[in-house]
Amino acid sequence: MIDHFGVQSADVEASASWYLRVFAPLGFSEAVRIPTPDGPVIGFATDGPPAFWLAPLAPPADPAVGARENHFAFVAADRSVVDEVHAAAEAAGAEVLHAPREWPEYHPGYYAVFLRDPNGHNVEAVCHG
Repeated sequence: MIDHFGVQSADVEASASWYLRVFAPLGFSEAVRIPTPDGPVIGFATDGPPAFWLAPLAPPADPAVGARENHFAFVAADRSVVDEVHAAAEAAGAEVLHAPREWPEYHPGYYAVFLRDPNGHNVEAVCHG
């Protein structure tokens, strides 16, 4: 279960466009846009308050550590929605890390697609039924 989370983006506008297009089958919409001197912070929702946020890329607190890939999953109502996300991702030219399939090593009924977003993060649409 995800309450909310945020990631930094080198290009918030391009990333927002990508998320709105690829995850349209999940009902993504832009819910909040907060202007900042470095660019907008955008909150997205499917229903209720914003749960996913994009913010302008900030310098790392410790440059020696470097950047790390984030992973996050979005809930899909059923397998057909996971498949729709996959189709939208392919149409958008996204890198598909793993095409939709059942992942029994996680648990029976875990059906997901794994994608690479424009910032190098591993993102997923999953249903558990």
